Amino acid sequence: MIHSILKMGDSRLLRIAEPVTAFNTAELHQLIEDMFETMIRASGAGLAAPQIGVNLRVVIFGFRANPRYPDAPVVPETVLINPVLTPLSEQTEEGWEGCLSVPGLRGLVPRWSALRYEGFDQFGNAICRDVDGFHARVVQHECDHLDGVLYPTRIRDLTQFGFTEVLFPELDPAEDD
Repeated sequence: MIHSILKMGDSRLLRIAEPVTAFNTAELHQLIEDMFETMIRASGAGLAAPQIGVNLRVVIFGFRANPRYPDAPVVPETVLINPVLTPLSEQTEEGWEGCLSVPGLRGLVPRWSALRYEGFDQFGNAICRDVDGFHARVVQHECDHLDGVLYPTRIRDLTQFGFTEVLFPELDPAEDD
């Protein structure tokens, strides 16, 4: 089932999400299926459960190609539950981000360049990956949602925040956030 995506200003996006305590349940599988359907319909790179009003520490991400990020490399389709992120160095890099909960806007956001993410899949199997670049950026962005953080609060220079159609006229606005 495709869900409505909450927009910035909805107080549910500001909550700290609750840990998942039961894996491999019909409810969890349905949530993940719904999240993927919702993310794909919206051409998202990822989606966090709080974005559809579910206050659980569940994120999904991944794509082969994405019209909203045409130059982005492939990111493996991943279900990540109760994630823990650990930077692999102090190095950060700025990159342009958008968000399905902040439609039509993009901003230049600093993120760790490389990190390890750990957590579980929907079956309770442990996940541990070291990633960098766009993959690391997507994971950090989605995991921020679990702590009630939206990317505009991370922007250092608000002159680097604006409407996608103005900043990136080459992108089709119908395919953006």
